[in-house]
Amino acid sequence: ASTDGTMGVLPALLAERLNVPQVTQLSEVSVSDGKVTGRRDGDTASEQLEAALPAVVSVTDQSGEARYPSFKGIMAAKKKPVESLDLDDLGIDADEVGLEGAWTKVEDAAERPARTAGTIVKDEGEGGKQLAEFLAGQKFI
Repeated sequence: ASTDGTMGVLPALLAERLNVPQVTQLSEVSVSDGKVTGRRDGDTASEQLEAALPAVVSVTDQSGEARYPSFKGIMAAKKKPVESLDLDDLGIDADEVGLEGAWTKVEDAAERPARTAGTIVKDEGEGGKQLAEFLAGQKFI
């Protein structure tokens, strides 16, 4: 699941970009024989999904228990070498990445206008009436 309004669009966008199938918002996942299978739980029913690999798979917080590293594991990770790769190591042309390879382009950007001060209603006996008049004037009520 995601924080994008719980729409879960990022896996779908990624699958479209990579031109591979997607199985999203799974609560159970298994991979075998070149395919991924899983269960998606909805409000009223559960679905069993399956896709050939490679595929984009996303899971919910119901998919398993979090695994926390041990102190020994953390210390061992500090000693692991960090490998740096360049585009040649990955077999990627420079034309495919950066501004030249981007699918989108920013045409224009502008600074957000400064926030203006709002209307302050002080309750000096008529605060409720003033608040109601303000809300009615803004067509909130």
